[in-house]
Amino acid sequence: MLGTEITEAVFADPDTAPISPKLKAALGLVRKLTLAPEEVGADDLRATLDAGVSEDGAIDAIYVCFAFNLIDRVSDALGFDLMDQEGYRRGAQVLLKFGYKLPAPLRLLARNPAW
Repeated sequence: MLGTEITEAVFADPDTAPISPKLKAALGLVRKLTLAPEEVGADDLRATLDAGVSEDGAIDAIYVCFAFNLIDRVSDALGFDLMDQEGYRRGAQVLLKFGYKLPAPLRLLARNPAW
């Protein structure tokens, strides 16, 4: 876990936050996937990989981005309330313990080169 100080620095400005170049590259890809998905191309993924993010790491970042964006858009559409700070902290602890793994059938589909 990065800790509160670094997390707040990332939220304030990920480009100047004291995090590794790999994490900055992954966050840059996630930001673009979230804000301008129609503009994402092979060069964006190549830049992420060139920064030292592994292929599996990039795939994981894309999966997490997809999951959060889907949940965010559905919850906005349904009018869900935001959690308080403690709720987010508890949620982060659960994610750290169990991870972001897709269910087995979806993992198989996601790895199928024909898709």
